[in-house]
Amino acid sequence: MQPKNAQQHEKIQKASTEGVAIQGQQGTRLLPEQLIREAFILSNLFDIGELAAVELLLAGEHQQPYFPGLTRGLVAVLLYWDGKRCIANSLRTLIQSRRGKTWTLELSPELVSITTHFTDELMEQGLTHKILTLVSQIDLNTEFEKLQRERGLGSEKHRKEVADLIKECRLSLAESLFVWTCQSPLSRDDTLILITYLEKVTVEADGSLDNVNLALLMALLYCFDVGCVEQGAEDREELMQLPLLTDRQYIAAVHTRLQESQPWKLPGLQATVRLAWALALRGISQLSDVTAFAEFTEADEAMAELAIADNVFLFLTESVMRAENFYQEEFYIRRIHDLITGFLAVMPMKVKQLRNRADEDARMIHMSIQMGNEPPLPLRRDLEHLMLSIAELYKKDPFNLELALEYWCPSEPLQSSAIMGSYIGITHQRPPQRQVVLSKFVRQMGDLLPSTIYIPYLKMLQGLASGPQCAHYCFTLLKVNGSSHAENIQGAGGSPVSWEHFFHSLMLYHEHLRKDLPSADSIQYRHLPLRGITQKEQDGLIAFLELTSTIVKWSENARLALCEHPQWTPVVVILGLLQCSIPPILKAKLLDTLTSFGKSPEIAASLWQSLEYTQVLQTVRVPSQRQAIGIEVELNEIESRCEEYPLTIAFCRLISTLVESSFPSNLGAGLRPPGFDPYLQFLRDSVFLRFRTRAYRRAAEKWEVAEAVLEVFYKLLRDYEPQLEDFVDQYLELQGEEVIAYKPPGFNLMYHLLNESPMLELCLSLLEEGVKQLDTYAPFPGKKHLEKSVQYCLGLLNLALQKENVFMNYLRESHLSLIVASLEQLLQGINPRTKKADHVVNIARYLYHGTTNPELAFESSKILCCISCSANIQVKLIGDFTQDQSISQKLMAGFVECLDSETAEEIINPVEELEPERKRVQIYHETRINILNLLITSLECSPPNLALYLLGYEFKKPVSTTNLQDAGVLGCPRTCLHAILNILEKGSKTRSGPTAVQESPHLAELCYQVIYQLCACSDTSGPTMRYLRTSQDFLFSQLQHLPFSIKEHEIPALNQMSWLMKTASIELRVTSLNRQRSHTHRLLHLLLDDMPVRHYLAEGEGGTEDESRSVTGFLHFDTASKVRRKILSILDSIDFSQEIPEPLQLDFFDRAQIEQVIANCENKSARGPVICNVKHVHKVLIAEVNALQGMAALGQRPLLMEEINTILQYVVERNKLLQCLFAKRHALESWRQLVEIILTACPQDLIQPEERQLIIRDLLQDVHDKILDDDAAQELMPVVAGAVFTLTAHLSQSVRTEQKQLLAEPIPGHSQFVLMLDGSFTSPLGSEGMAVGFASIGDSSLHIILKKILDFILKTGGGFQRVRTHLYGSLLYYLQIAQRPDEPDTLEAAKKTMWERLTAPEDAFSKLQRENMAIIESYGSALMEVVCRDACDGHEIGRMLALALLDRIVSVDKQQQWLVYLSNSGYLKVLVDSLADDDLKLQSLLTPQPPLLKALYTYESKMAFLTKVAKIQQGALELLRSGVIVRLAQCRVYDMRPETDQQGIFGIRESPVFYPAPVERYRQILLPALQLCQVILTSSVTQHVQAAGQVLQFLISHSDTIQAVLRCQEVSAGSFQELALLTGIISKAALPGVLDDLDIDINEGMQIELQGHIGRFQRQCLGLLTRFSGSDRLRQFKLQDDHAEGDRVNKRDEMELAMQQICANVMQYCQSLMVKNAPAFEHTICLFTPSLSESINRDGPRQDTQAPAIQYWRLPGLGIIVYLLKQSANDFFSYYDSHRQSVSKLQNVEQLPPDEIKELCQSVLLAGVDKISTAQKYIVARRRLVKLINNRAKLLSLCCCIL
Repeated sequence: MQPKNAQQHEKIQKASTEGVAIQGQQGTRLLPEQLIREAFILSNLFDIGELAAVELLLAGEHQQPYFPGLTRGLVAVLLYWDGKRCIANSLRTLIQSRRGKTWTLELSPELVSITTHFTDELMEQGLTHKILTLVSQIDLNTEFEKLQRERGLGSEKHRKEVADLIKECRLSLAESLFVWTCQSPLSRDDTLILITYLEKVTVEADGSLDNVNLALLMALLYCFDVGCVEQGAEDREELMQLPLLTDRQYIAAVHTRLQESQPWKLPGLQATVRLAWALALRGISQLSDVTAFAEFTEADEAMAELAIADNVFLFLTESVMRAENFYQEEFYIRRIHDLITGFLAVMPMKVKQLRNRADEDARMIHMSIQMGNEPPLPLRRDLEHLMLSIAELYKKDPFNLELALEYWCPSEPLQSSAIMGSYIGITHQRPPQRQVVLSKFVRQMGDLLPSTIYIPYLKMLQGLASGPQCAHYCFTLLKVNGSSHAENIQGAGGSPVSWEHFFHSLMLYHEHLRKDLPSADSIQYRHLPLRGITQKEQDGLIAFLELTSTIVKWSENARLALCEHPQWTPVVVILGLLQCSIPPILKAKLLDTLTSFGKSPEIAASLWQSLEYTQVLQTVRVPSQRQAIGIEVELNEIESRCEEYPLTIAFCRLISTLVESSFPSNLGAGLRPPGFDPYLQFLRDSVFLRFRTRAYRRAAEKWEVAEAVLEVFYKLLRDYEPQLEDFVDQYLELQGEEVIAYKPPGFNLMYHLLNESPMLELCLSLLEEGVKQLDTYAPFPGKKHLEKSVQYCLGLLNLALQKENVFMNYLRESHLSLIVASLEQLLQGINPRTKKADHVVNIARYLYHGTTNPELAFESSKILCCISCSANIQVKLIGDFTQDQSISQKLMAGFVECLDSETAEEIINPVEELEPERKRVQIYHETRINILNLLITSLECSPPNLALYLLGYEFKKPVSTTNLQDAGVLGCPRTCLHAILNILEKGSKTRSGPTAVQESPHLAELCYQVIYQLCACSDTSGPTMRYLRTSQDFLFSQLQHLPFSIKEHEIPALNQMSWLMKTASIELRVTSLNRQRSHTHRLLHLLLDDMPVRHYLAEGEGGTEDESRSVTGFLHFDTASKVRRKILSILDSIDFSQEIPEPLQLDFFDRAQIEQVIANCENKSARGPVICNVKHVHKVLIAEVNALQGMAALGQRPLLMEEINTILQYVVERNKLLQCLFAKRHALESWRQLVEIILTACPQDLIQPEERQLIIRDLLQDVHDKILDDDAAQELMPVVAGAVFTLTAHLSQSVRTEQKQLLAEPIPGHSQFVLMLDGSFTSPLGSEGMAVGFASIGDSSLHIILKKILDFILKTGGGFQRVRTHLYGSLLYYLQIAQRPDEPDTLEAAKKTMWERLTAPEDAFSKLQRENMAIIESYGSALMEVVCRDACDGHEIGRMLALALLDRIVSVDKQQQWLVYLSNSGYLKVLVDSLADDDLKLQSLLTPQPPLLKALYTYESKMAFLTKVAKIQQGALELLRSGVIVRLAQCRVYDMRPETDQQGIFGIRESPVFYPAPVERYRQILLPALQLCQVILTSSVTQHVQAAGQVLQFLISHSDTIQAVLRCQEVSAGSFQELALLTGIISKAALPGVLDDLDIDINEGMQIELQGHIGRFQRQCLGLLTRFSGSDRLRQFKLQDDHAEGDRVNKRDEMELAMQQICANVMQYCQSLMVKNAPAFEHTICLFTPSLSESINRDGPRQDTQAPAIQYWRLPGLGIIVYLLKQSANDFFSYYDSHRQSVSKLQNVEQLPPDEIKELCQSVLLAGVDKISTAQKYIVARRRLVKLINNRAKLLSLCCCIL
């Protein structure tokens, strides 16, 4: 970056008036004064160009939303250092990828060559010098001072971030040199520059090197590394080119430089470099062909001597190995390991010299002590330092390198391959020389050990024993040392470094101290002089105890071998010593050793009993004993006084380990109530509750105590599952009295956490303190332990939340007198320190530290997620979160930061235990999942809720008023919504699609779900969809990438698609409603096009020119380039087949019982399938195995455990299956929803009709192909059937619309309707206009669809009736296609001769019908059986649809095969007989408040079907045969006619409701029966008399009802219809001859009675004439006119038709009577009185006055007939005119005025006329006109009939 520049200064100075050009932006830009001032400050501060400073500030402004609470200047400071850090990191990465001697990065050779070449060039230009200069120049303190002066530092967090960036910058630069030297050494000059730099280095305050200097030291050490030449044989030639081996001047220069006597600032550092150089020289001398350097190589011993003289090993221990990042870099550890092992291996004489010197010193000290002199000072301690440095180096092994194995060379070949040394591949292979030398060193140093180096030697062994294999070798060494064959070396006692010696000494100490133990009464015993163990002895014991702990910790074999050894009995001896008076520190070490032993469950169980027996913690108070004993006393009196607590911490650790290994339920039985309670009480009351009030000499120890005790609580609660027996008081017999047994520790902890107990208060207070400390961002003693303590506190709350429901349920059912409150409520309590309810806020604040403390953020998010589900908490939370502005800002930033986390990564089904780094990554990911779940649960609550606040919606005003903006616009902060969109957006511009979908599928799924919820909720929908559409173009960019098919994450991928499709459905619906055509059009294009889509421009400019080209691409392009429609490829990605896990094969468990267990452990997840809780099943099965008794069971145990594993594996598979099916179903549902929305809600004109049919055809065929596949899962059938139903409905509608349009297009020169009625679709030109077939998609496609629907019906087999219901619906829609549309009866057809009609060609409708029928018949009786069975029983809707389908098929079945099957198989009889059942149900429907109307609807369907059957002559006969009318005559429901009431209490005057009034319901029951009678009478030509007789029986058996109907004076369409049907039946049945022809024997009396009935029917019918002809009619209409406006027109037409029908029926009846009676004159009956008076009366002026009601037995006069004649003639002509007008209107619908169209529409649609489009209005108007024309045609025919 160029430095400050006067010219630029000038330019920027004027920028406020003249503007300035900014890179990457067009034109110039005016800058505000404030910004210019800030730019100059930045420019001075960092010495950068003014323009660069301006750009930095503008970038800061742009990035500000990501740094809430910082100004742009502060963000600019961060960006500046971040930029520098990135450059340094890039440099390091480039150098790391060089070709070299230490590692490879698995890159391509070309790439490695490029980077090597590039970095070589940098090096030639003086990279080393530049790096070292920068490292010296950049100094944190001076940078901070500069920033401080210019107010360039903000909050604590900002300071920490800047400091971290600066530190990382320096470190990356230093590491660049380090990685360089690891790969290839530096040149001579560069090496000397590096040495010069190191001469001036100093250490930190604690004596260690900082990480930068450590890296540079390591760089130099790697320059001197010749070890690689010895090892690497294959590329030896290349390695021989090292300057160390070839460049004489290099060696000379370095050697001279290092021999100078000038001391460095750090002599130890100089010593380290000298030692490394000495080893390098020795290494060079050992390479055979290097004689040229002899003068230098002979100086190696001298150089090593110089190094040792400057305490090189002490410096390595204190300054190098204790540096903070020494153990974070594997190659640091390896280099120091090489340095030390190199020294031991190649300079054995030096080592021997060190040992001799140590022996000499030890002798001198011994003599001076004997003679009583002061020991000579100062003595060299080089061997001791060497040993301690070895101890320190191998103590930790973070990378599991087990480098210490090189020190162990097993004397005899090991049997087990698991414990082989690093070089022992084959048993007898000779170990390498170096290993032999090193192991010899370890063994010989232990021989005849002088006392001065006893402790360092033990410590060295402890270091070398770290690791599972090393520990084993060390254990063996100590065992062998003490054994008999070592005696000749050591003398009688064996080596002092042996188990034998050590445990023998412990026993002696125990014996000795036990004798010293005063009696329990002498109170002052604690102040006796500790004459037992001297300080030196104590140190030795501690060293050996630590060694034992290490070995026992790593090696289980050692643990068991030591414990089971009969002489040593370590546990007994240690527990014995714990009772003696020895210093607390020693006791602590003893407890630590026990802790290591306690790792094995076998040992832990007995250890518990021993602990209890020895009363380490006093659990039994003996009455005689006044003085308390044990650890409690130590804590309160000794440790508190010393202000150091090693013993307490060690005790907590011991309990923690034991609790995990084995948990004794009957601990202490016999002496006290058994159980863990006394321990818990001590830990809780004495340790935890008082830890804050105690004094601590070491501040960090306070948090160590807290961590240790909280860990125990956490483990206890984690392993506790509430059981029913915990909630019953158990009584025990103890020393003759009843006592209550202790509850399990988990129970007590739960009780304390669910109350305002001191424990809960302290936990919450700790959380508050923790977050305050973290907010300072400063290091403090014990920080790690504080963080761990907080983590356990949060963990405890989490566990309590998870278990509280079960716990509280059990407690409610029990009789315990305990009161608890839910933790959610307690967390809302008031904080005693702040006097606010801020506990939840404190928990949430940990999210703000998500990057530095991911575990805490994770626990915190889990708690928040848990409590957000509980009722009524949301409003309170939102109040607490937003109360304080600064905290509110931090909370929002915390949530967003966690969601934004770059490091998060989803690790799916990890196979092995993850290493810490990967674990952290997974934790980040889990935290994000928790936050999203929190948002999802909150969004389900009513507003205001937490999610609205976190996602940036208004929660104080109505939510819908929110105006969402991008972060930073109008001061809008960055919210969780921005973070979520950001997650989904990454990669959405690339070809491979959103990265989250592939890398973190579960996360992406939840993100899509949140967005769907926001779009689906009515409050948030508006603002969200607006924002997504305008700012983000979210849906289009996401849908482009569908389908997401990722095999390994099938379930999340399906769910992601589901949520996305659902959101798309909402978007299509909303944009269609709001008429945002371009948006709808663009999405439809994307989903439906089968042309390759050119990728739209990001801003969506593609809309304009594409508008013109409708979605029908297929007409204009060649078909070769077609692609699959996206909507189909989404369907393809849902795999309908499903692998089902193998059924269980069990040897021990009973399979049925296991299935039962699995079923019991199932639970419904909040938003998913019912799955089985695997842990729960595991627990049940393990309990079952543990309950087994006897030896046989023990032997079988491993097999049982194996079988349990198999079962659990099966449960996991089963869960996966359920989840997978659920996801598939979910995806299919969403797909179906999207398809339905596209077909129903989107404007029809956006998809051309023919394209629409093609799309539906493709969808139908594909979805059928998938479900008809043999492997398809049955669970998906219901959804598919639903989709098939919708698609068929739309296909039917589309084809029929197309037909109507074809029919409505007039053809010149023809009368339009003749063309249509004769069905000839040939156009006048004779061209085959309809040659394609019936619809645009052609007949063959329709036939394929029909076959597939039928196959699907048969595939469902016996079950799945609901599925078939959908399919019957689909079939009905399909069959509708072949039905002729309503055609206007133009009366033209009559002009045709019979011959013309017979010879007319078959029209398309009949052809399609014929072919459909052929296909249906090809399925034979299998299909008939299924449909008939469904029609007779099953679900009501299924029955209705099956009946409707039968109805349809029977009506087009010319062969009448179905009818024959129905009657032959007895289904028809079953249907008829079922009317008797219906009778009972229907009777209940006539109460004023009926139950469900289901029965009515099935009855109507059944009657409609029977009526359809009756229309066929054959059918009518079958029905008569099955006695349908007799059945109807037996039904009682027809006699239950409700009273009609003139005032309309239920009737007309009431506002219409869904439930019709009783009268209406009654009519719905009666009219179908009358219609059936009428149709049977009409159809049964051959059996007319039989039919008439049966119908007459029906009339007579319900004669009261019939009379009532005939007498009824009500004026309504319903009552007129009743009359019309009834008169029709009477006119055909109640004829004089009928009685004579009946087959039944009727006696005289009956004959007369029947005649009477018939006579009454006759007279009443004639009476109707008076009512319905003449001026009475007008009055009838007047009454009717009070009806609702739109309805009136329809009703009026219906009534007019009914009245004419009644008159026609009565006239026909009169005619029949006359004709019947004509031949025999004596039977003639008088029908009319010979009077014309009534007609005259009617023509008179009294039109409005109420005519006197005429009694029905008075015969009407002939005048009526005359009047009727006159009136019918008039009506005929008026109807004829109206008919002609309507016909002409129909021909020119488009030309009618809008008002008229509206009027026509209103008579069809009662409401919402204005909401439909013009095209739809035309369709509705046409429908109305056709209805009108047909109505008029019927009226005309009736008038003719009357005349």
